[in-house]
Amino acid sequence: MTEVISVKFKNRGKSYYFAPEGVTAAAGDHVIVETAKGLEFADCVEGNHEVPDESVVKPLRRVVRLATKNDLRIVELNETREQEAMTICRRKIEEHGLDMKLVEAEYSFEGNKIMFYFTSDGRVDFRELVKDLASEFRSRIELRQIGVRDEAKLLGGIGICGRPYCCSQFLTDFHPVSTKMAKVQSMSLNPTKISGACGRLMCCLRYEQEAYEELVKLVPKVGAFVETPAGYGVVTSVNMLRSSLKVRLDGEGDAVIKSYQADEIAVIPGGRPRPGEPLPQLLKDRPKPKREPEEPPEDPWALPQLFSSETYGEEPAAPEGEASAQKKRRNRRSRGGKKPQEASKPEQSKQPEQPKTEKPQGEKSASNRNRRSRGGKKPQEGSQKPEQKKSQPAPKLEQPAAPKAERSEGSRRPRRRGGRHHSKGPKPEGNTPKE
Repeated sequence: MTEVISVKFKNRGKSYYFAPEGVTAAAGDHVIVETAKGLEFADCVEGNHEVPDESVVKPLRRVVRLATKNDLRIVELNETREQEAMTICRRKIEEHGLDMKLVEAEYSFEGNKIMFYFTSDGRVDFRELVKDLASEFRSRIELRQIGVRDEAKLLGGIGICGRPYCCSQFLTDFHPVSTKMAKVQSMSLNPTKISGACGRLMCCLRYEQEAYEELVKLVPKVGAFVETPAGYGVVTSVNMLRSSLKVRLDGEGDAVIKSYQADEIAVIPGGRPRPGEPLPQLLKDRPKPKREPEEPPEDPWALPQLFSSETYGEEPAAPEGEASAQKKRRNRRSRGGKKPQEASKPEQSKQPEQPKTEKPQGEKSASNRNRRSRGGKKPQEGSQKPEQKKSQPAPKLEQPAAPKAERSEGSRRPRRRGGRHHSKGPKPEGNTPKE
C-alpha cells in the first residue's frame, strides 16, 4: 500500500496521485504540487489515504506545500492576465484570418508559460500566430487543438436535464456513444433530442445501456411471431422497462391487440412457419409463473397511529363469528328494526283472551232511544240489513270515556215527520233483523 493525496487541476478533469512527503492535506484544501511543467496550483479532492501499489504509476510527484495567502494572490493575478490574453489572441486570429475558435487561455502558476485551447474543423497552420503572441507576451506560447466535447468540459454549462454537464462535474474520460444505444432504449432518433450542447450524442445514453442489453434478451423484438394463451400473433410494440408487449392475434383483425407480460408468451424460433407446417406449442410444457400479489401502495397522506389500544385499555377484538353477529345487530338498529327477542319472550308477550260478554237487553233499548232522539233510522222488521262484524271486546284496563263532541245546529239532521221512514225497496218476506 502507498500513501497518496488525490488532487485536481482547476477542480475539473480526472484526479492524480501525488506523494505527501510529510504534508497532511484534507479534502478542499489548496496545494502546490510539482509537475513536469513546473510548480502548479491544484485542489485536494481526497486527503492522505492509502491505495494499492498496482494503481500507482511510479515515480510519484510530490506535494510541495499547502497553498499560502501569497499563492492565492498569484492565482488571482494569473486569472486577470488570462482575460487580457484571450482578448489579444482573438485579435491576432482575425488579423491572420485563421479558421479557428479560441476557447480558453491558461497561465502557468509561475507565469512563464501561456497555453491557448482552440477548436477547428481541420488542420490549422498557426506558426505565424505563435510568433506574434510570443513577441507580445514575452513568454513561452503553446496552442492546443481540442474537440467539441473538451470545449464543453472546459466551459461548463447547464444541460437539458437542468443539471451541470456531466463532463465538467464527474466524468474523467469520454466513452464512445452511438445511435444504436438510442435505438435499444426506444428513444427518438431526432438529433435535437439526443444530442448535447457540444453537438454530439449525450454521454448519459451510456449510463443505462447495460441494463437495456439485459432486458433485450428477455423481451422479444417488434415483429416477432409469438405464441400467447389466446393463440398466435405478431408483436406490435414493446415496453422494455416494464417487460410488457402488445400482440396482434391472427384471425382477429388489426383492431384486436392484447397486452401480455414477457413471461406469458413464447417466441417461435425461426418465425412464422410455412403454410401446411404444424405450429409448435411451446407454452404447454412451460410452468406457469407464480406472481406474488401486489401490495397496495402506502397512502402518503395517511395519519400515523400514535396511540394503540393498550394505551386506553380497550377490550380485545371479538372472534370472527361474534363480530359478524354484532355487526348485523348494529345494522338492524340503524335501519330502525326491532331487536330480536329470545324464544321465551314471545310466549310471555301473549295476553290471555278476554271472555266475550253479551250486551244486556236494557242497554240495547237505551241505544235505540238515543238513535231516535238524534233522528236516526229505527231498524224495521223485515228490512234487509248487511251483516256487521262483531266488535272486539274492550281492553282489560278501563279508560274514562271521551266526552261527546257537540254538534252545531247547522250540522244536525232535520227530523222527518213521524220520526220514521221506510226503505224504498220492497219488504222481503220472512227476514227479521238480527239482534
